[in-house]
Parts: sequence; structure tokens; C-alpha cells
Amino acid sequence: MTNPEAGTGTTRALVKVTVNLTPRAVNALDTACARTRDTKTDTINRALVVYNLVHDLMEHGGGNLTVQRPDGSTERVHLL
Repeated sequence: MTNPEAGTGTTRALVKVTVNLTPRAVNALDTACARTRDTKTDTINRALVVYNLVHDLMEHGGGNLTVQRPDGSTERVHLL
């Protein structure tokens, strides 16, 4: 099921989706939720946005992401 408003920044209703996760993915989800104190729903939504960004970069020959840490230091990540 798709949501025509997805990605437009407008308020939209949630759509319930059932997924089967590997133990590794469940551990990653639990760790991310513990770190951020976000819900599993919020964490999965954010992860999918990042996944699409990475995929777009890869489709266009790669690119760079700059990560800025709370202490002000930065790290550049190059995706091929």
C-alpha cells in the first residue's frame, strides 16, 4: 500500500505494515531505540528515509555524506 502524500512533508495518517525482521535487524532496532528513546515506528520511518537517500546517491554514481557530531567534529563518508 502506498501513500500519495509520502515525502511531501504534509501530515498523513499512519499505515500499519507487518514485517519479518532478522535477529540482527531486531538487535539494531532495539539499540537505535534505546539510544534515541524514539519509538520503533519513528526509528523505522527515519531509517527508511536514510536508506532512500543512500540508495539515491548510489544510483547516481555515489556521493559524499558529512556527519557532524555533537562535539562539532565532522566525518566525511563517501558512498560508491
